[in-house]
This record gives sequence, structure tokens and C-alpha cells, in this order.
Amino acid sequence: MFTGTDFVKFFQENAALAVFLTVAVGFWIGRLHYKSFSLGTVTSVLLVGVVVGQMKIEIPEPAKTLFFLMFLFAVGYAVGPQFFRGLRKDGLPQVGFAVVVCLLCLGSVWLCASVMGYDAAQAAGLMAGSQTMSAVLGVATDTIRDMPNLQGLDMSTMPVVYAVTYIYGTAGSAWVLGTLGPRLLGGVKKVKAAAKELETRLGQDVSLQPGFNPAVRDIVFRAFTADNEWFTPGRTVREFEELMRRQGKRLFVERIRQQGAIRDPQPRTMIFRGDELVVSGRREFVIEEETWIGREIVDDELVNFTVETLAVVVARRESTKSSIGDLLRAEFMHGVMIRSITRTGVKIPVRSAGRLDPGDRIELVGLKQDVERAAERLGYSDPITPKTSMTLVGLGIVLGGLIFGWMLVARIGTIPLSLTVSGGVLIAGLVCGWLRSRRPNLGGIPEPAVWFMNNVGLNVFIAIVGISTGPTFIHGFQQMGWSLFLVGAVATSIPLVAGMFIGKYLFRFNDALTLGCCSGARTTTAALGAVEETLDSTAPAMGYTITYAVGNTLLIIWGVVIVLLVG
Repeated sequence: MFTGTDFVKFFQENAALAVFLTVAVGFWIGRLHYKSFSLGTVTSVLLVGVVVGQMKIEIPEPAKTLFFLMFLFAVGYAVGPQFFRGLRKDGLPQVGFAVVVCLLCLGSVWLCASVMGYDAAQAAGLMAGSQTMSAVLGVATDTIRDMPNLQGLDMSTMPVVYAVTYIYGTAGSAWVLGTLGPRLLGGVKKVKAAAKELETRLGQDVSLQPGFNPAVRDIVFRAFTADNEWFTPGRTVREFEELMRRQGKRLFVERIRQQGAIRDPQPRTMIFRGDELVVSGRREFVIEEETWIGREIVDDELVNFTVETLAVVVARRESTKSSIGDLLRAEFMHGVMIRSITRTGVKIPVRSAGRLDPGDRIELVGLKQDVERAAERLGYSDPITPKTSMTLVGLGIVLGGLIFGWMLVARIGTIPLSLTVSGGVLIAGLVCGWLRSRRPNLGGIPEPAVWFMNNVGLNVFIAIVGISTGPTFIHGFQQMGWSLFLVGAVATSIPLVAGMFIGKYLFRFNDALTLGCCSGARTTTAALGAVEETLDSTAPAMGYTITYAVGNTLLIIWGVVIVLLVG
């Protein structure tokens, strides 16, 4: 017969199972919603860890560090291409804005910590929670451990402050930017008009054109007999497609049957009256041409060919110089449709005047030879693969920690100043992600693996933090008091509100773009979603990606800085 003591003893002797239990229950609770409120996965894992930690389970230190370093490398790897892209001339205003907002985040936390008399551990927890940057917990812990004057500091209050302030840090950021922000910038109606103006400046929404399709079924392949007298003297495939293009319709001839033989057409291939054609394009355009081309036919043999969907990472510099509209008209894009564009994990609006960035992941749809030709000119194909280049991951983590955490160390008296091993691994991830976008032969990390390293790495780290501090968590909460929530709300709101006015009046951004930039600099995707919902526009996402890359980097490094400032 098992007793409660036996149950506790089992988990004390099998600490790894306690971690898995914490992660499993935390992920489940994190998915629960009450109306629009949710604790989120990270906070849920921490609180479940605190409960499990009441069993006084001891977990070896290397386990926590291992998962945290894996998480940091994945963060840097994911945003690396966009981080370095922001250093180009056209991206510098958004980089500058992100730096200003991040400095405001640091300043607001430092101010609140100074007023409240917080120590270095409490200030780090406030930075992590109010700015929703969980990685600060690990970076700050490393820094405190390296500072002789902070040895013996009570670390149990750090996750307490983090857990309490993280709730408003997430939900409050979405409310400030999505609900309060448009009103502070002149009213929802005015900011909606600014979003429409931004959309107009970016050009037509080509996601609704044949070149960009959110659903493959909107593109059809149908067979016709060329009955129109226009074909009588013989017309080339190029002439037919040019005629369609002049009418604003992007249609392609994919196959032809002439005198009983099926062939794949070239631009100079002649089409004669009576030939049978397979025409591809957006459904409504193809249907409109039925009466002009000739009668539609059912021919399984003629239309029996495969269409490929290929993921491509943009890497060639020449593909980033032209607008998306110009790329659609390029010869190498003949017969190719782009279904989506993803930048640093965020789907961005696809506009004719927009441009691709290095590292963008796009989906091409078309015949195999067409999409492979386009992929070669745009960058490199990146099909889903289960293989991760562990050489890249392992060496990147080791060299980053070695160079920035050990070799590049300055001292002020007896206090060592460095990015710590954690900061070095983050920088290494940035460099490796950027190099991968430029040199695909270096090997890479598939998106599912990046997700695993990012989410599981962080949440296992947080689970261990919760379990380790569980026995002292309640005492720490009683010591800090309920005022902590209000302090976190102030630390969260100051940089967001100030950032909106700085973006509007100093950087002179479009109002909708300002809200997107604020969301990115604070690395809060929930706030971006709230802004887009309020404005009924995806245009704010154009300000999210560069600022997100910069914010993700600086806010983690602030874990070192806040400890130095307060400690």
C-alpha cells in the first residue's frame, strides 16, 4: 500500500520525473483561457514547479544550465538574420527605436527597484516579469554568481517577483498597445486610417493576386480547346501570357497536346487553333477565359501532373533589391506562385511594394521545375528534414560561452564585467543564424527543432527554477507583499506609453507602424495580435520583425546590466 510519504520519496529519488511532471501539467494549464485571459505556458510551468517543489526535490545544477543554454542559442539562431538585416541603412530607424524602448525598459525597472529598495535578485525578477523576458532569470543568476559582493544573496525572491509581475507584463502589454495605444495616438478611427495609409504605401495586397495565395485550392489547372480565331495564324505561349498580363490576369500555359502528343511548353512554343491547353491561374481568372479560349474539356491524361509546394529561405542579395511586385514579373518566376512569407516566425503582410529580407521563409507553389528554378534564384530550398547540424549547435554554444564568458572579461576592482556564458551563447546564436541564411552548406536547425530548443529548453529551465525555489516561494511572496503587482504594472507601462509618443513624434513613424514597433521591441506577440485585431489590419507587423530581433537580444543582456546597476 503506497502512502503519501512513499510518493514524495519516489520523486525525491527520481528528480527527472518531477521535472517532466511539472512541464506536462504546466503546458496543459498554460493552454487554458478565461475569456481573453491566460496565464501562459511559462508562468504556469513556474507555478506548477513551485507546488511540486514543496516535496523538497533536489535537482543538480548542470541540468538547469544545459537547457537554458540550448534555449538561448535557439533564440539567437531564430532572430539572427533579421538582427543583422536591421543594421542596413533602411532598417536603422527601427533599430534605433528598439534600442530606445529597451533602454526605457531598463530605466523603468531600475527606477522602480530603487524606489522600492529591491536587491539585485528582486530587481532581476522584476526585469524578467514586467518585460516578459524569462531568460533574464538565468542570465541574472549567472551574473550574481560571478560577483563576489553578492555571494549569499537570497535568490528565492527572484522567481517570486517574476511570477507576480509576468501576468500584467503579458496581459497588460496587450491592453496598453491594443486598446489604450490607439486612443493615445489620436483615436482608433485615426490610427485605422493610418494603417490603411501604410497599406496603400506598401502597394496592393498581392496575397489576393495569382502570385500569392493563402490557399492552394484557389489556384486551378484546367484544360481547354483553343477554339478562338485568335489562335488561327499560330501564337506563341509568350504572346498568350502577355495578352493575359495586359488584362491584369496572371495565367500560365502548363501543358499542350498537339496532334495527339503531350508536351511541356516553352515561351516560344506555338499554339494553333484546335490545340488542347492546360491553363493555370486564380480560379476566377481561368473561368473568365473559358468562353474566350474555347470549350473546357475533361482530359485526365493531359492534367495528370503534380504541383509542388516548396519552402525557400531567401539568401541571394539580388532577390532583396526588387519589390515583390517586380519579382512577380521576373522571368524566373514564370509559373510560380508564392503562398506565404514568414519573417522571424511572424507571417507578414505581402504587398507589391514590399521587399523580401534575407532569412525570410517563403512557400512557392507550381510545377517542380518552375519552383526549383525560382528557389535557386531567390535563395535555397529548405524542405522539412529531421536532421539538425549538431556540429553547428555544439560548437556555437561552446565558442560563444568561451569567447564572451571567459576570454572577454573586464574588471572594475574585484568585480568582473562580461556578457557571461549565457550572453555569449545568445550572441553565438545570432551569428550562426545569420551565417546559415548566407551559407546554407553550413548545416542548419529545422523549424521543429528550433521550437523544441526554444520552448522545451526555456520551460524545463523554468520548471527546475520553480521546483528548486518551491520550499521558500511562499515565504518570499509574504516578504515582498501585494504591492509587487502594482510595481510591475508601472515598470511594464512606462516604456510602452513613452515608446508610442517617441515613435510618433521623434521617429515620425506611421501610427500603426509605431504600435507594431513597440510590440516588437518588447517582444510581445500577444500585443501585436491585439493591435492587428483593433486596427483590422496586418500592416503593424511590418514594424515588428526588426525591433523584435533587437529587443530579444537587448532585454536578455539587460539581465546582466540590472544586476550590475543594483548590486
